[in-house]
Amino acid sequence: MGEGRTAQPRGDVYDWYQRGMELLQARNPAAAAALLEHAVRAEPSSRSVREALARAQFDSGAYADARDNFAAIVEDNPTDDYAHFGMGLACARLGNYEDAAEHLALAVAMRPDNKHYATALRNARAARARG
Repeated sequence: MGEGRTAQPRGDVYDWYQRGMELLQARNPAAAAALLEHAVRAEPSSRSVREALARAQFDSGAYADARDNFAAIVEDNPTDDYAHFGMGLACARLGNYEDAAEHLALAVAMRPDNKHYATALRNARAARARG
């Protein structure tokens, strides 16, 4: 998560989460990530808050931070297919196609019906093969 800490926003964790999700939906992921970082600091064990932060970080191009937050979710719940998917996508954006393929393969194994997972896995494997 970012190094510079800003003043705490008004409201509570739920308010920050709700506003963060609204910002994410409004395609303002950097602002969403800044707000959701406060929520994760206050509730580090909340899976939904951490996932929202990871999504906002990914969408704003902070791939290493997104990978780290998806990894925290996977550590707490190794069977979370979406967290493996997000981690795989973040690893791919960072150029780590080996780890990307591993996490995407796990996501596909857990949800073989998800076409987004399968497409991302094919893309990561192809990028790894080009190498």
